[in-house]
Amino acid sequence: MIDHQKIGIIGAGHVGSHVGCALLAQGLCRELVLLDTDRKKAVAQADDLQDMVGFAPLQARVRAGDYGDLGDAGIVVVCASGPICKEDRLEELAESVRVMDEIIPGLKKSGFDGVLLVITNPVDVVARYLAVRLGMPWGRVIGSGTTLDTARLVRELSRRTGVAQHSIQGMVLGEHGESQVPCWSQVTAGGVPVRRLMETDPAWKGLEPETLGDDARGAGWVILCGKGSTEFGIGNAAALIIRGVQGDEGRILPVSVPVDGSDGGVFASLPCRLGKNGVEQVFRPDLAPEEEERFRASCARMEEFWRTIPGV
Repeated sequence: MIDHQKIGIIGAGHVGSHVGCALLAQGLCRELVLLDTDRKKAVAQADDLQDMVGFAPLQARVRAGDYGDLGDAGIVVVCASGPICKEDRLEELAESVRVMDEIIPGLKKSGFDGVLLVITNPVDVVARYLAVRLGMPWGRVIGSGTTLDTARLVRELSRRTGVAQHSIQGMVLGEHGESQVPCWSQVTAGGVPVRRLMETDPAWKGLEPETLGDDARGAGWVILCGKGSTEFGIGNAAALIIRGVQGDEGRILPVSVPVDGSDGGVFASLPCRLGKNGVEQVFRPDLAPEEEERFRASCARMEEFWRTIPGV
């Protein structure tokens, strides 16, 4: 029987540990199992996270484990990756596929039948690879996608205008990477389209959408070069996705799914309604023609890299 309050994390490094931290801080699990090829690190991370439970809203058990512990987990998060880190995430594909090939047998043998959230980059292609290799049903494998890229675009707008991040709505779609598509036709502040604000409001005049999009797209690389990893943003992005699934909320987020609605096709971020079964509905917003063209080009780029994987 699936325990929806039990979450497993594969890869207990910077990202995995901060996903765990966010989950515990928000009271989203009663049991957290960490897996890592470095067992000593997994144990240390589990003990450190257990220490914080006394300050968290809910009591939880945190421990290092193995694949056999994941059989009844409601959600498993894949954060494991190789040592390669590139500005263009798609260049990490070969190494990430190698790591996934190490993970897949254990995950299959465990009998895991919950929702798989994939964070490992290049996340769109890796999520597709795991969905195909594991044979999991449509909607049960989710890439974290452009949830974080959307937050970075909002951050850049907030910094320049003084408008609170919570008051800016919009989405970045497509690849979590170089070909991502900031959908300016859909971005609003207080319900007002930002393109109109850029034409009429003194605080917004002079802002260049192209520059904002470039800064948001490159934000992860800037953070990584400055401190060696990204962790806080993705940790909380993952927790938000998990909250949507675990709470059966119907929350809509830009996560990575098969864009044609069938198993095995190219994964890219679109607005998706999340619930207890993972992705329960995919929305196709009415994009401006140039945005639709860029979205299709983003999918084509990822399909091109997909075809470089041996045996797919």
